[in-house]
Amino acid sequence: MTRQEAAQFYRMHSQPLYNAALRILHSRADAEEVMQDTLLKYLSLGVKSASDAQAAAWLRTTCVRRSIDLLRARKKDLVFEDVEAAGDVAEDTDLAEEIPPFAIIRNAMEELPSPYGLVLNLVLIEGLSYAEIAKMTGQKENTLRSVYARGKARLAAKLKNWKDHE
Repeated sequence: MTRQEAAQFYRMHSQPLYNAALRILHSRADAEEVMQDTLLKYLSLGVKSASDAQAAAWLRTTCVRRSIDLLRARKKDLVFEDVEAAGDVAEDTDLAEEIPPFAIIRNAMEELPSPYGLVLNLVLIEGLSYAEIAKMTGQKENTLRSVYARGKARLAAKLKNWKDHE
């Protein structure tokens, strides 16, 4: 790959990778580091026959995994500690009749504790299945479903009176 091709590849994939890492890590510096590491790793592999879709899928998966690994290393604890010990939460919590703007939802998701915000982000924003998340994190799919339901309920509670806090 020539320098020009590498620069074009970087421009094409850097922003989506940065955004994915930022949603997980909540740190611009860490997100940029993960994005650059992911792109460098891909470019160092020298893959020439991959389609754009295959490259994008590999990059996204690798970026999400590296972000989770960095998050774990920074916290020095498992991301999913004592999830089973949390109290029961109703499965279907309704949001207010009107949907808040995306920026408010994103901010509320960032305020959620780590396992809840992370799983909501991976399912809702990144579009990963529970099976894919389970492979990345080493958690059981049922645990992830439980974390997702509890996180969704917490998010709904945060957003219930979003108009009052504008």
